[in-house]
Amino acid sequence: MHAIIFPNVYVALRLPSDTLKVLQIVPNTTISIGKYGTFQANHILGRPYHLTFEILDETDDSVRSGLRIVPAAELYADITEGELKTSAGIDDGKVIDGKDGVEYEVVTENGEVVMRTNCQTVDDPASQVMSQEEIEALKREGTGSGKDLIAKILESHSALDQKTAFALAKYTLRKAKKYMRRFTVLPVDVPLLTHWIMTEKEPMKIMELREEMLALVGSWSNVHFGGSNGVYSREDGTGQVGGGRWLIVDETGGLVVAAMAEKMGILYPPESDQPSELIQTVHEEFEDGDTDIANGAAEDHSSGKNQSAQSNRPKPTRQSLSMSAPTNTLTVIHANSQPNLSLLKYFLFDSTNPSSSHPLNSHLKTVSWLQLLSPSDDAGYAEPEVVPDDILKSYKSGKRGNYYRKRRRWERIKSVVDESRAGGYDGLIVASFMDPFTILHHAVPLLRGGAQVVVYSPNVEPLAELADCYSTSRRTAFLNNPLEVPNEDFPLNPTLLLAPTIQTARCRNWQVLPGRTHPLMTGRGGAEGYIFTATRVLPAEGKVEARGRFKRRKAGDIGKGYEASSKQDPVNSITGQTEAI
Repeated sequence: MHAIIFPNVYVALRLPSDTLKVLQIVPNTTISIGKYGTFQANHILGRPYHLTFEILDETDDSVRSGLRIVPAAELYADITEGELKTSAGIDDGKVIDGKDGVEYEVVTENGEVVMRTNCQTVDDPASQVMSQEEIEALKREGTGSGKDLIAKILESHSALDQKTAFALAKYTLRKAKKYMRRFTVLPVDVPLLTHWIMTEKEPMKIMELREEMLALVGSWSNVHFGGSNGVYSREDGTGQVGGGRWLIVDETGGLVVAAMAEKMGILYPPESDQPSELIQTVHEEFEDGDTDIANGAAEDHSSGKNQSAQSNRPKPTRQSLSMSAPTNTLTVIHANSQPNLSLLKYFLFDSTNPSSSHPLNSHLKTVSWLQLLSPSDDAGYAEPEVVPDDILKSYKSGKRGNYYRKRRRWERIKSVVDESRAGGYDGLIVASFMDPFTILHHAVPLLRGGAQVVVYSPNVEPLAELADCYSTSRRTAFLNNPLEVPNEDFPLNPTLLLAPTIQTARCRNWQVLPGRTHPLMTGRGGAEGYIFTATRVLPAEGKVEARGRFKRRKAGDIGKGYEASSKQDPVNSITGQTEAI
């Protein structure tokens, strides 16, 4: 993941209301964040992530509003000052207890109230003297980036002195979330993207796959960087085994593919695609300590960004050709003419028009179910007509280029399909609305021995039926009476997977207070989500039998036999060793 903000990347803006706004930073454009205001995209280009910016007020001298980087001391000033005041007041004061043992207030030795409870406070809307029209007028004036407005609202509250320290901080925070014009720039990674879709978008598009379940899928599937894994050829020479290659059936819009690609180190584009002048200038600015005003840090370089990006972009080589990587790859099996990987756009990868320098261009492979099961019926797998060289030379440049393009496309499809059908993959990950029985029937034989199988489902019922197909009792019945699979009793071959398990995980937010500790009641519902895990095994061919005659002996006979053997061979017995010593 990159450390600074580059042009055309997707970022997440965390607004004062704790909501996220995911957008693309296009140079020379104006970004609007609703009621909080607007700013120029060039003002945050080249800046590090996780900085908090404040939108400055428009003045007569500047046509466009600028940004100010809010230092950490200012962000956490209220917290640090509040801790100091609270600790000082408690050390010098005493607590007055009521008859029921509840602490009502904290006072000093002089009787001055330092902290009180709000049990006698009555919230009255009339306590706020300022009307809504006056507040809207102050908002239109736009002074102090919202700080002056908040100060005037607090001053006009007639019952402010009756609030406790906690109630006052809560009231101030609520007004700051509503009127403070600040935002924090966050990088778009897989956990943030998942949280954003689950809370503010449509969770059903990703099968309600939560962050903790996505991490559990990646852990049980043992996905990791596989570029250094050993690659072994099959005994019959039809394909390879291992090499860090995983099969994926993804119907979450590419979220599972993005999570696995992040673990394999192939999700983010290299920094060499970005203008080097922008990176060098930003580093020099931060070394000089220029972190106050962020007005146009990258404006001088926005005009020549395209030329710099094109000059620094590596030329396509054989290693960067589409779907050409032999190891550390993901193979997506889809049911349509093109896979649905729309969420990969947030990581600057377009599956319909991929960039040759992006790692996913060569490490992400796609194959349809038709190409996997019956490649002869697929039109793309059929070889185009071969044109002799003498006739090819007579073609015009456009027709000749079209011929070579068709040949390259056929070679790519044939290579991926043949590799997929040969199998030898290190794992299988399934997140699909399809029946898992039909998927595993064709995908499990493509795995090598010891490969992990992980199937995600929003509901537990399909996975319970799947686990029953690989149970010990069903496997024993199948070994005693082998039948052709699939059939009514054995929809799947129960000898191919071992140790089927169903599990789930859910992280809940808790309120932790004395005597009132419980999960927060505002948590979203939805599907719980479950995963099925198992290990691919290679069953022994034929039957394993133990031959010979064995006589059951009693305990006394076993002791006599041991004594007899010790006398005959004292060197190999404990007694014999003692005598020899």
